[in-house]
Amino acid sequence: MRPTRPVSACLTAVAVLCASAAPGCSPAPRPESGVPVRPVAPGLAARVTGVPAVKLGASLRDGCPVGARELRLIRMNHWGFDGRLHRGELVAHRDAVEPLLYVFGRAFAARFPIRRMRVAAVYGGDDRAAMADDNTSAFNCRPVTGDPGKLSRHSWGLAVDVNPVENPYVDVHGVVHPPAGRPHLRRHPVRPGMVTEDGVVAAAFRRVGWEWGGSWSHPDFQHFSSDGG
Repeated sequence: MRPTRPVSACLTAVAVLCASAAPGCSPAPRPESGVPVRPVAPGLAARVTGVPAVKLGASLRDGCPVGARELRLIRMNHWGFDGRLHRGELVAHRDAVEPLLYVFGRAFAARFPIRRMRVAAVYGGDDRAAMADDNTSAFNCRPVTGDPGKLSRHSWGLAVDVNPVENPYVDVHGVVHPPAGRPHLRRHPVRPGMVTEDGVVAAAFRRVGWEWGGSWSHPDFQHFSSDGG
């Protein structure tokens, strides 16, 4: 499936919403909660475009519930664990763009560190490889890790995993994903990159109406989704 044309006239400061008059450019809708994307840290320097085929790769498979036209590529800055500025990429559903810009803008302003932010195509759509690399990502058309009979909300681009090593997932069989995250099942003391109930990342996601998997009976500390799935 051919992706939509890249947005050619998007602002690169504050939120980077599309200029409505630009050909091929459609503004991201507001979340249902009505939370505005601003204020967003200007240093985020986000840019939102359609998704080139190379940025989807194996993450978009036959039978996926969404196509390339419904997805957007978000390029934005983030702070690394090295204290330096890095440029990241996230593919998400078009309806998720504005809430995600708000959330990552808040994280950026608080200098919350993100190990890396690469599209799932870099890992051939392999979620285990992405988690092992401590990669923050959104869209990837795949089953739930550890529960292959259920399609993940990542398949719609309506879920995000943040720093998987620092925020591991315990599946229905009690397996920890990624294995390197096991030491971080001990949530105190809080270490850099960890998501906590009262921290900036969880608070920002709550503000836009997304649910955190860290409160589940099988905790998924890395996972946020628009509908709690």
